[in-house]
Order: sequence, then structure tokens, then C-alpha cells
Amino acid sequence: MLYRDKRELLQLYNALNGTNYQDPDGLEVYTLENAIFMNVKNDVSFLLNSELNLYEHQASFNPNMPLRDLIYITRQLERYVMEESLYSSKLIRIPAPRFVVFYNGTANQPERKVLKLSDAYEKKTSSPELELQVLMVNVNFGQNEELMQKCRTLRDYSLYVHRVRTHAKHMPVADAVRLAVDECIHENILSDFLRTQKAEVIAMSIFEYDEEEELKKIRRDEYELGVEAGIEQERKKQLITQKEENIRRLLQKICKKLSKGKTVEQIADELEEEPALISRLCAIAAVHAPACDCDQIAAGLGISEALETTPSPET
Repeated sequence: MLYRDKRELLQLYNALNGTNYQDPDGLEVYTLENAIFMNVKNDVSFLLNSELNLYEHQASFNPNMPLRDLIYITRQLERYVMEESLYSSKLIRIPAPRFVVFYNGTANQPERKVLKLSDAYEKKTSSPELELQVLMVNVNFGQNEELMQKCRTLRDYSLYVHRVRTHAKHMPVADAVRLAVDECIHENILSDFLRTQKAEVIAMSIFEYDEEEELKKIRRDEYELGVEAGIEQERKKQLITQKEENIRRLLQKICKKLSKGKTVEQIADELEEEPALISRLCAIAAVHAPACDCDQIAAGLGISEALETTPSPET
């Protein structure tokens, strides 16, 4: 909403690139259908100085931005060369693509970070033949001060979001948003914009904040489920280890009793174990007779077979 105004968009471009373009009519602003972006469309792409710039805002860190932008720019360039023949002997000129994501999530991130498509490659290569880089710029309050000084709209937006989050710690979100809007209007922070778009800004801010909090809850639940799964996996691993140790101890006792000529029934009775289990372990031990090396037996095929017929330690 803020950067529908070409003058504000040009100021943002100049601040980010160290340029001093003055004519906002030099911008050709357009967007694709919101086919690859989730929820509210929040991307701004525009042509300037033979560059195709894609600016997007994210309230949570997304390492998949290079892949998303690859899909986006492919569709954009397809439109751009629609009237051209890709089989022509003439080189088709295209604007240089540039990608920026403005991040203002609550997770700690550096002031600037370059995300690369090649980071997603399963097979790493020192010189990837297909690369796409996205510059992630942290626009949270207190970050990238030099950039904020050059672009007042971005600075004011950062202040507004900071006010909402600060107030939301002590009151309902709706009240926090309304208070932040009133404060910003009074203190000349996005004042003209907020006066004219007040109702829509309040509604959108409440929605965005609630959605951000909901995503946090989902991620927290997923983390807790992952921890629980890890604990369960470790518990099963410990049970298997304990079962293996029980089998080794049984094998040691069985081997000693077999060497004394005792029968399966006698061994089962003396060890107070199920005859079926003792019979199975006796058969395994007999394969390795006369050495009856318990470690060798446990390391071989017999241990996995025995595990299938051995009850859990807790039973």
C-alpha cells in the first residue's frame, strides 16, 4: 500500500542503490497474478534503468526466496519476450533482474544477508551453472540506520510496526494497532498515509499480526512434535539396546548350561524363561558351537532373529 505511490517507490530504490533518480514516471510498476505467493499480495516489481527489480516484504525468514523468485522471474520474462522468437539468430535483450526481500520478522537476522539458489542444491558445486541471489534487508526498528535515514517511508513503517509489537505485549492486538496508528499520526509518522487509509491499515495490521502469531504457534507445535518424536525414537533405541544386552546375558548362561549337557527344558526351568525362547537361543548358540562366543553370536544374524522373538524388557 505504501509503495503504490511511485514517488515513495523511487525514494526506496534510490536509498537502496545509492542513486538519485528524480522522475517517478520512469518507473513502470506491474505485478504478476498472485500465483506463487501466499496470502495477501505484497510484492512490488518494477522496471528502471534496464533493470527488473522485484521487491518483497516478509514477516518471517524464508530460505526458499531464491527458488520462489526464480519461478516469478521466469514468468515475468516470458511476458517480456512474448512478441519475440527465442529461435531467432538475433540476441534478445532483457532487463537485468534484481531481487530484494525486506524482512521485519521477530527472529534475529543480520542487517543484510544474501540468499542463494545454489544453497538448495542437493549436490554442491563451486561454480553453479544456474544461480540466483536475493538480498535480504532487515528493516526492523534499529536495523540498517543509514538506509532508514535515506528513505523516510521505510523508517516510518519500521517505527509503526515496532509500536504495534510493543503495545501488543500489554494489551489486545486490536487496541495495540489503534493506539499505534493514533500515536504515529500525532507524531507525524506516516501521518498522511494513516489519515487517508486508517480503517484499512487497522484492519490489515490486525490480520497480519494475528497471522504472524498463529504461524509462531504452528512452528512451536511442530517443534514440540519433533522433540516428542525424537524422544520416542531414543526410547525405542534404548529398548532395543536393552533387549540386545538381555539376549547376550541369556546366551552366556545358556552356553554354560549347554556345555554341561543340560536339555532345553532344564535350561528354561532353571532360568525361568519361556521354553520357546530358550529353544530358539539354544539353536542359535548351537550354530556357533563349540566356541559359543556370545559377542560373535550377538553380532551375527542370530541377534536380529532373536530380537523378533524376545519380549521387551518392560514386559
